[in-house]
Amino acid sequence: MYLMRRPTRPSTLLILLLTALLLGSHTADAQETANSRQARRMFDHTYQMVFGPQGSTLRYDVNIIGILKTNGTIWYKGKKSKFLEPRHCSWNDGVKDYWVDQKKKTVTLYDADSPNKDKYMSKFAFNPNNYTYYVVDGKKEGYIITLEAKKGVKGIKHVKAVIDKTTRAPISLKIKLLWFWTTIKISNFRSGSISDDIFTFPAEKYKNYTFIDQRGK
Repeated sequence: MYLMRRPTRPSTLLILLLTALLLGSHTADAQETANSRQARRMFDHTYQMVFGPQGSTLRYDVNIIGILKTNGTIWYKGKKSKFLEPRHCSWNDGVKDYWVDQKKKTVTLYDADSPNKDKYMSKFAFNPNNYTYYVVDGKKEGYIITLEAKKGVKGIKHVKAVIDKTTRAPISLKIKLLWFWTTIKISNFRSGSISDDIFTFPAEKYKNYTFIDQRGK
């Protein structure tokens, strides 16, 4: 299967899934129900908490149908991002993106917006108008927002997001792509107080690694 051939960057998978799921506001269709409009408003609020100019950070635990499991911490602020995992880590300062493989001892440098970093990005194309929305009160679990792809939509077919009832912070995501499910549990979420210094690549720490420059490719 396509995704299973490239299991080495689960953090990119997480970034793509979160970004696809937590898109900004879009004009609501006239046929949307009150419940659907409420679900979209809740998404918009959570989006601002995660991807707003104040920045955010969270810990994630990813499980792809029990085959691929990983965990780490990620930071966002505008176009900048950073993640740390046991094997892989990345610093994206909005201009350059450094990918570190601590097992192979390599640092690969990309342009921040290079499409070559991840060949399966198109698999996560997401148009919010291609889905129906519904929200229910999951009681102690939190609010559960469900997205179902309309007929003929490719890529992400089904999303179930749980958000905190008081803070609206994300708690977990369960996403169906093709025939398999990906579960992402989120903890230690904080919105705001994210310094730009966090996204500066610590070159001295990796000075003995092999450097691979992929910019402009």
